[in-house]
Amino acid sequence: MKKKEEKKLTWKDWVQCIVYCGLLILFLLWIKAPWWGYLSVPLLFDAYITRKIKWGWWKELENPVTRTIMSWVDAIVFALVAVYFVNIYFFQNYTIPSSSLEKSLLVGDYLYVSKTAYGPRAPMTPLSMPLCQHTLPIGGIQSYISWPQWKYKRVSPNPVQLNDIVVFNYPAGDSVALSPRYQAADYYMLCYVYGKQIYQQNFGSLPSDSGDAHSLRKLYDQYYAMGSNYIKDNPQEFGLVGWRPVDRRENYVKRCVGLPGQTLQIKDRIIYLDGVANKEPDNVQYNYQVSLSGRLPDDFIREIDLSFSDLRDLYQTGICPLTQKMKEAMEARPDLVDSLKINKPTETDVIYPLNGHKGWTVDNYGPIWIPAKGASITLNLDNLPVYERCIRVYEGNTLEVTEQGDILINGEKANSYTFKMDYYWMQGDNRHNSADSRFWGFVPEDHIVGKPVMIWMSRNKDYSLFDGGIRWNRLFRWVKNIK
Repeated sequence: MKKKEEKKLTWKDWVQCIVYCGLLILFLLWIKAPWWGYLSVPLLFDAYITRKIKWGWWKELENPVTRTIMSWVDAIVFALVAVYFVNIYFFQNYTIPSSSLEKSLLVGDYLYVSKTAYGPRAPMTPLSMPLCQHTLPIGGIQSYISWPQWKYKRVSPNPVQLNDIVVFNYPAGDSVALSPRYQAADYYMLCYVYGKQIYQQNFGSLPSDSGDAHSLRKLYDQYYAMGSNYIKDNPQEFGLVGWRPVDRRENYVKRCVGLPGQTLQIKDRIIYLDGVANKEPDNVQYNYQVSLSGRLPDDFIREIDLSFSDLRDLYQTGICPLTQKMKEAMEARPDLVDSLKINKPTETDVIYPLNGHKGWTVDNYGPIWIPAKGASITLNLDNLPVYERCIRVYEGNTLEVTEQGDILINGEKANSYTFKMDYYWMQGDNRHNSADSRFWGFVPEDHIVGKPVMIWMSRNKDYSLFDGGIRWNRLFRWVKNIK
């Protein structure tokens, strides 16, 4: 192999080197990189100036096939590294997968999510494949290596504002049944649901939820243990039970309706913060019981923008989520609608906290105080279920309750606790059809991913591409204008 003549340095090489090294140093200073991060500066200097390392060694290979393959490998590696840093520190693409925020954000909306809005979160699981949250699209293989795990750190942090639409990691997603059928399910809710079923099968009926807090805690611990053992003993149905780091948990998008330090209560569907009613989103939806005189005509379905899935549920169950505008449009058509009234959910056993029966529903919930960093709360067996997950899971303490009813944190008796992080309360605008904080509790600050800033594409899969399949009126729409 004939050695190629060394390329002489030009003033352009020096300018490029100075610009790129300067930008790299500014980036490292911005993210407060550790000392070893600055080792990349002399490597970049060598690539442009000293050229001691043969970065493009494959370009001198005689075999053209090998050169072509290596050129593709070089381009792919560069692209993956660039995407990795852009996704972590600047922005990422996100698709709305469910109807929990309709009609504010719609299924099929494609969003740009800003990582700088609340301050980029430094990678907590650094060894991961870009563009894959937790699983590779081919083979279902885990897309990250769990070790090393870096501590939570946020660059130039900014607080979440009330009523912001926020992307965050699913807090209850630390444990997950890895079967494709159950990966998106709440593992803890599965444990309680199956545990209660097993208890009922073994003992004939469920005991009353009206006992003292200590007895109820032991009862719910029993439910959870039964359900957890059942899931782990049936891997053929549920798969193995895995654990996911904070930044590898599912991405959710909801509206922040409660800030750290506020007391939240829901009364007859209206959210109150410190006793003051919070503004409802313009397109908030609730479920209504609708009695139809027949099938709805296609033009009316399009007029009120009723999705096919909601239409199917309406025909099958008589229940349909409606905004105020959709409700008024239906009421204006007595030839189509016989009656319409609000549907009032009554379920209490799937409401957070799952291990402490409060008798709350999605429409009447709380009051509940949202933890704030540095704030303390008096602990007792009545409120422990509300804050136990924050103390034990999110903030990494050991917590147990003795047979005598004493609360032990890190082995010591505790009557109070001071929180290390801020927490937020997130809910969907489709209030009766949203899995949100009412079911799995607080969102810690270290789970915050970013803020959607723009809808760049919106695809309505109910219709063909050239017949309403593209929602042209939503393209390049700013999310901040969706109130």
